[in-house]
Amino acid sequence: MKLDSPLVRILSLYLILAMLFLSLPSQGWAMFMPSTQAAPTRQTDIIAIQKALESSIVKQRLMDYGLSPEEAMARINRLSDNEVHRFAGNLDSLEAGADAIDALIFLVLLAIIVVVVLEATGHKVIVK
Repeated sequence: MKLDSPLVRILSLYLILAMLFLSLPSQGWAMFMPSTQAAPTRQTDIIAIQKALESSIVKQRLMDYGLSPEEAMARINRLSDNEVHRFAGNLDSLEAGADAIDALIFLVLLAIIVVVVLEATGHKVIVK
């Protein structure tokens, strides 16, 4: 079988599209939470916030704004339960470069797919 035959081109295009569609997120399903598992309480959220405030990067950022970690905790203690829960839920975005790796991997895979499609359709890719 020749590498430049129409069958190979169609098969490679099919495989590229299949991998693209298989990498998309799947549909999620909502379910009831069992009664044995309690919802997060204010205390568990406060503990998560305290752990985040112990980070040296966060401490330095607070000091840049003129707040000590103790003053920040005093302000957090004045928040309502709902506000504390939302704040604790958004702590994952504090990680440095949390989404940068995923974006970089996506861009590299996208570039590879474009090169493969161009090669499969008979176009030449020249990198200088």
